[in-house]
Amino acid sequence: MRRESKSRSPRSGGRGRSRGTGPRATVCKAVSFHRRARACPSPCTGCYYYVGRGPVPRLGRRNMLTKLICRNFKCFGEVEIELGNPVVFVGPNNSGKTTALHALALWDIGLKRWNENRKGRANPAKRPGVTINRRDLIAVPVPNARLLWQNLRVRDVQRIDGKTRTQNIRMEIIVTGVTAGQQWECGLEFDYANTESFYCRPLRLEEKGRSVTKRMPVPDQAANLNVAFLPPMSGLASNETRLDEGAINVRIGEGRTAEVLRNLCHQVEQNSRQTWETVCEQIRDLFGFQLEEPVYIPERGEIEMSYRDRSGTLLDLSASGRGLQQTLLLLAYIAAHPGSVLLLDEPDAHLEILRQRQIYQMLTELATEHDSQIVAASHSEVILNEAADRDVVVAFLGKPHRIDDRGSHLLKSLKEIGFEHYYQAALKGWVLYLEGATDLAILQAFAEQLEHPAKTVLESPYVVYVGNQPSEARRHFYGLREAKPDLVGFCLFDRLDRELQDTSALREYAWKRREIENYVVDRKEVLIHWAQKEAAQWPEGPLFSHAWASTMEKAIADIEGAFRTLGEDSPWSPNTKVSTDFLDRLFENFFKKLELPNLMEKTNYHRLVQCVPAESLDSEVSEVLDGILAVAEQAVLLT
Repeated sequence: MRRESKSRSPRSGGRGRSRGTGPRATVCKAVSFHRRARACPSPCTGCYYYVGRGPVPRLGRRNMLTKLICRNFKCFGEVEIELGNPVVFVGPNNSGKTTALHALALWDIGLKRWNENRKGRANPAKRPGVTINRRDLIAVPVPNARLLWQNLRVRDVQRIDGKTRTQNIRMEIIVTGVTAGQQWECGLEFDYANTESFYCRPLRLEEKGRSVTKRMPVPDQAANLNVAFLPPMSGLASNETRLDEGAINVRIGEGRTAEVLRNLCHQVEQNSRQTWETVCEQIRDLFGFQLEEPVYIPERGEIEMSYRDRSGTLLDLSASGRGLQQTLLLLAYIAAHPGSVLLLDEPDAHLEILRQRQIYQMLTELATEHDSQIVAASHSEVILNEAADRDVVVAFLGKPHRIDDRGSHLLKSLKEIGFEHYYQAALKGWVLYLEGATDLAILQAFAEQLEHPAKTVLESPYVVYVGNQPSEARRHFYGLREAKPDLVGFCLFDRLDRELQDTSALREYAWKRREIENYVVDRKEVLIHWAQKEAAQWPEGPLFSHAWASTMEKAIADIEGAFRTLGEDSPWSPNTKVSTDFLDRLFENFFKKLELPNLMEKTNYHRLVQCVPAESLDSEVSEVLDGILAVAEQAVLLT
């Protein structure tokens, strides 16, 4: 921890303001690489990032929650919710999105309390539970513990053989996950005690009469998790007292984020100068404002923080808009708490439509770089459309269920022309039509690998996903053009058998090969290289590389053999639908051989581009990027 000094800060311009002069915490060299890439080039088994009182191990994709099961919790009778990284919960108000986040937070509280009191100790024969007071539920605040139970029912009263029998109604929360390639399951049950408290214990698995004979073991892997619930920004207090980490967490759990934003920024700046500069750069790119360093004033025990607007005027942070404050809260929290499972309730709150997609992408990438998992609840149509083809999206309509098909009525309705589309068209001046979000991710990866100037315009384009339907793109484009006559657009489709209508206003292009993925994987060396890089990030590091590469070669041989048996084209043929006919089967077979869950879904195929040498990419890729850039440069921006 850095010591505070009373020296004057050269950047603060005030008296008695301290920036601290002690040595900063040492950070693994791989951390800086994580900020620029999706994966660390080293195994990072011993990579630590200093935060709070000490180092926190970087867990990354080796630690992820995969499923949530709830029984008798708030509005849930019994539900099973699939999780991912990231996962977005969508649905109408009061449908259970925030309740699911609260369930994960309560499970984490129960798990921590159990490990604090019972880990490593034999359970007593009677009443093996630990007591949780409702006042300790900083992330799930309730005035009465009974409110945690569905319909407030905590007892089941029955009349049997003329006698009244009362039995507690147990609330159960079960979470499954993957840690270092091993799947685990951790279930907890909760029994009501009184209005102020309840009991928590491992889930019962077997009973004999009214006695429990077996309970679910609490896995060690779950004990390493750090779950954090982050509600929407609630404004900003004019003054902010310096707080320790526990007090910050309590206020965040109670929704009092207005009292902790400067403290979070101060934590980041104190723990890592480089991380703080990265946060400042992100805010500058998004809003055009330059953040000043947070400054602790010992005389008042307060933290002050200011920023410079586009004109260079120095203003207090409280003068900024809610959108900037909300974004800074999320960025600072992720930076200050690496290796966490982040429960974000409406992270798009206070943000305009155009920035929601850009900030969602930034948050998911930042979470990956800081080895965190995002579980978010949102009402944003923009975030839904962005996440639908790339990430796990769970719709809270009826029972919560995952949205997998693009023909869903929900997705169709959200792709209809609306005000937000006209708004984005007016701001950007051009529109990009693609089959789905996976295509955008691959285009961005192509531009990055080729260092193509189109990289800039692809960072936050106004993009509309139309499947592989030129008529849908035309209907949407010319409808928008009624409101903005100078709108221009670029359509990119998988290979089509019919002729396209290429005009000066709306450029239409179809790949010569079957689909965009054909330009990523056209030789097995790409997949073998990916397997070697992926294996190097696991705890065993290089020891896994040879085994994974060998397993990949066997999996490829199996698929090639199956293609020959069926009389189909080679997997490397430009006529093969690489995504579904080859890669989906290949990775399912590959991870099955490794006895692991499939960790490479279609939403992640853009990561394969990093394994393709730039000089090996087909020239058609550069031509498409040239076309997109040319259209973007024709755009007439809103003034």
